[in-house]
Amino acid sequence: MNRYAYKTTGLAIKALSKIVRSDVQIHNAKNIPKGSVIFAVNHFTRIETILLPYHIYQLIRIPVWSLADYGLFVGFLKTFLDKMGAVSTRDPDRDRLIVKSLLTGEAVWIIFPEGCMVKNKKIIEDGNFMVFCDGCLRPPHTGLATLALRAEFYRQRLLFMQTHAPDEALRLANLFQIESPLQVNQEGIFIVPVNITYYPVRARENILSTLASLTSDDVTERMIEEIMTEGTMLLSGVDMDIRFSEPIKISQYMKNAAVKKDITSAQVINFDDPIHSKKILRRSVQRVTDRYMSSIYSMTTVNHDHLFASLLKYLPRPYIDTEDFKRRLYLATTLDLHKLSAFRHKSFDRNQISLLTDDRYLKYANFLKLAIQTGVLEETEDGLIRKSAFSATPEFHLARIENPVAVIANEIEPLHTLQNELEFLARQPAIRTKYHLTRKLIQKAQFDFERDYANFAIEGESKEKAVGRPYLVKGASRDIGVVLVHGYMAAPLEVKELADYLGSQGIYVYVPRLKGHGTAPEDLALRSYMDWVDAVDEGYVIIRNICKRVIAGGFSAGAGLALFIASRTNAVDGVFAVCPPLKLKNISARFVPAVNAWNRLLNRVNIDSGKMEFVENCPENPHINYVRNPIAGVKELESLMDDVEARLPAITAPALVVQSYGDPVVEPDGTLKVYEQLGSADKLYQVFNFDRHGILSGLGAQRVHRAIGDFVEYCGKIA
Repeated sequence: MNRYAYKTTGLAIKALSKIVRSDVQIHNAKNIPKGSVIFAVNHFTRIETILLPYHIYQLIRIPVWSLADYGLFVGFLKTFLDKMGAVSTRDPDRDRLIVKSLLTGEAVWIIFPEGCMVKNKKIIEDGNFMVFCDGCLRPPHTGLATLALRAEFYRQRLLFMQTHAPDEALRLANLFQIESPLQVNQEGIFIVPVNITYYPVRARENILSTLASLTSDDVTERMIEEIMTEGTMLLSGVDMDIRFSEPIKISQYMKNAAVKKDITSAQVINFDDPIHSKKILRRSVQRVTDRYMSSIYSMTTVNHDHLFASLLKYLPRPYIDTEDFKRRLYLATTLDLHKLSAFRHKSFDRNQISLLTDDRYLKYANFLKLAIQTGVLEETEDGLIRKSAFSATPEFHLARIENPVAVIANEIEPLHTLQNELEFLARQPAIRTKYHLTRKLIQKAQFDFERDYANFAIEGESKEKAVGRPYLVKGASRDIGVVLVHGYMAAPLEVKELADYLGSQGIYVYVPRLKGHGTAPEDLALRSYMDWVDAVDEGYVIIRNICKRVIAGGFSAGAGLALFIASRTNAVDGVFAVCPPLKLKNISARFVPAVNAWNRLLNRVNIDSGKMEFVENCPENPHINYVRNPIAGVKELESLMDDVEARLPAITAPALVVQSYGDPVVEPDGTLKVYEQLGSADKLYQVFNFDRHGILSGLGAQRVHRAIGDFVEYCGKIA
């Protein structure tokens, strides 16, 4: 191998990796040991043949060579592969070259044990690892394990002969073209299983496939498929999770007495000579193969598409209620994958509740589009119909185009514990799914509060837990329910009088706790307004699962959040906003932009002492509100209201806007602007002659309660 050529090609790959839109995440690189390593890697695309050696080289700074399909070694591609350290699977000297480089440690190797690209990701048949390749079903190749065991055998024999038979050691060194027996590595031979998971996997026409079709008459259907799939992944962007498993130390398979006897035998043993322990080593080869195959496929990084496709496969009936399916999807995304011995994609780190509201990250929409385009699903007015069976097997090289949903489901088939959970979730009755989801969300809200209170509460400053705890007021009827949102720097107790009043009218009410509230200002300073949005979305889903109709409402910042959810989902049957803070009077809020800019400047020069992170607050309800206002929180409140203002025309549900005439915090003309910009044809603006901001409690609050109660009752009648 030409090391200079290898490094030069590495520069080309580095340039390529910056051009393609791949987000590469490397996990557990610490598992790569010192010594000679064969990386056993799953094979789905040509991408890993080119990009993986570069990324491994960046980790270990040792040349990374690989075995590649002989069919690739043509024309320019042959020159490129030769320079990057790839060896054809039909090279007659490949085994000796691999063993030699492992003996010296001059290079590590990438080998794909499947022996071909597994385009359909179907690797399990009747509980065993099986590969469909070249028109036949066969077990994975054992050559990788054989090479590792052979290299370890000769490594130990060379080390032994150095002290016991120097001439034999020298002969063996010459046999493998090693300058001196002293060059043999001391650490041993290892196999490191590696899993690469791509997300999302989509195939469509792209500039590369178009150019290939226009510039050549010899482009095969197989080549077009590969360019469509892999070109789209590279050009449109794909997450590439690379996971390294714990290394398999091959020396542990050399401890058998018969193997030891051959290692230390005085008999001359050449590379392909038979040895007495051959049968024992063959059994070890199979054990090693099973071990790294299990390890590779247990490391798949589970993503949304995996869960969606698998649930779709397990649903017992072809007719699918869309809302019910989404509930199951949400529950699937909240499974504890760690306990199920599975790894999770980074997109699961954020709250998944948007799957049940506006799908703002398009996880459901993108999968649904794929399933409909490929004929797996048909969308009707009544829901979805599953059209094709997952057992259908398209022509192997077209699997990623013709049935990508089945391909996606196949990838996590080896994760047996997860499969059991998904099958159970798909088959349980719809009413149980709804009940389980509601209970889970209520428990989650309680747990989140208890955890945040334990982490942030300040003795002598934080309020009692009862102030910040979210709660459900049960009504007499499930016809209509309200998700009621408290304001900024406040807590659920702030709206309790209104919640109790609505409850007395037979209405279900859920009061969520906005993240960062009910604990301490330091907690609030860490939260974004999207954290508050998630809390409201969870409250909305709770009421949606309990009641036929849902009204969203809130006070102050909570009013903005109620308007926000009404703008993002057409399933809200009405919305009321009490004193929405589109324009603030509070002087502390007015100089927030300047303070924020000052803090950023100090951050740039690494100075902490001059920062102003909180301003004093003089609340109307000191038994509820914070007495310190985080600058970062006010900035988030402004961002929320900017977002809400832009979305007001999208709100079409019946709306009630309420304002206090003498509000010392919110400008009434800002509230009027909210009302005027609402897209609702059925809307009402009502002003009460109070000289305070908090008009949902205290003297005269009953009048506001009645107005809101009348509005909720009205929405229930017209919905």
